[in-house]
Amino acid sequence: MSDDLQPLAPRQALEMWIDRQKAEKADETVQSYYYRVRQFVDWLDEEGIDNLNDLTGRDVFQYDSERRADGLTKNALNTQLGTIKLFLDFCVDVEAVPPVLPAKVDVPTLSKSERANEEKLTATRAETILHKLELFDYASRDHMLFALAWHTGARLGALRALDLEDCYLTDDDLDRLAHQDNLSAEELEQFDVPFVYFRHRPETDTPLKNQEDGERPVGLSDEVAQLLQDFIDVNRVEVEDEHGRKPLFSSQRGTGRMSKGAIRSRFNIITQPCRFGTCPHDRDTDTCEALEHGYEARCPSARSPHRIRTGSITHHRDEGWPPEVLAERVNATPEVIRTHYDQPDLLKRMESRRSYLD
Repeated sequence: MSDDLQPLAPRQALEMWIDRQKAEKADETVQSYYYRVRQFVDWLDEEGIDNLNDLTGRDVFQYDSERRADGLTKNALNTQLGTIKLFLDFCVDVEAVPPVLPAKVDVPTLSKSERANEEKLTATRAETILHKLELFDYASRDHMLFALAWHTGARLGALRALDLEDCYLTDDDLDRLAHQDNLSAEELEQFDVPFVYFRHRPETDTPLKNQEDGERPVGLSDEVAQLLQDFIDVNRVEVEDEHGRKPLFSSQRGTGRMSKGAIRSRFNIITQPCRFGTCPHDRDTDTCEALEHGYEARCPSARSPHRIRTGSITHHRDEGWPPEVLAERVNATPEVIRTHYDQPDLLKRMESRRSYLD
């Protein structure tokens, strides 16, 4: 043990690190960090290591080996060991472990294809779903949820956070924007409707993943704006949430605002092919477990909100949107778009480049 180190118990270090993360990261990110590092701390406890000063590179290697023996995928190892390395970097900062220790964590390097999840919703399927919803469930909450997710590439939390007042569909709505953002009449003339404005409101239970950096207005096509207006006029449930706000995606259950779990469930249902047609998986719809409440995700064709976001971002790229421009719309860095979301249709991507030939 180095004389320069200060004694620190692993669990105390975990609590200190998590408190630091809470000030910088979204709640879901912090929870996932805590879960991964808690496993490591539990292992240290089993090994009798109650002072981080005693942690060695050999201990780290042993933990790494045991995790690999558990049969984790390369992606899972990359995520879990990468988080352990972040934790140990913090432990270096607070003088609990030697500076060389984080480098002992062998985080697997992933190729681009390994980093990208291929279970995106394809543009063809999205167009089919939108067509069926327009025919058979026009301007329903399901229709609006899916259309807005596909059109904006927004995260689940951002969709849930939208209020009625965050929808700017007519010029009259800009008066509300002037009041909220303290804009002059001259400044208002620079903006056109329609758009929705994603805002970070953690104090009333609707934080955005990137907090204030996630706040942004996102333009809508006239078609999507008309759909949104029709949904508001006809099918939106007129309720307030527990904080006195008027959620765009409201619910007569619970707090008055759709929960994240409820939104995930609706997306899994919306993307089931048998909803408006036949099952492509040769399942009997009378007995299929994926049609039971709570088991919708067990349909092989069901897609979560994140997979819809992945498909939407890829579709925008296939249509020629540069990563730097798209990044502002979907609140992700250009590098993240290229790495995690850019799963191109190569022929479409070739056609989108033709304009540069001249």
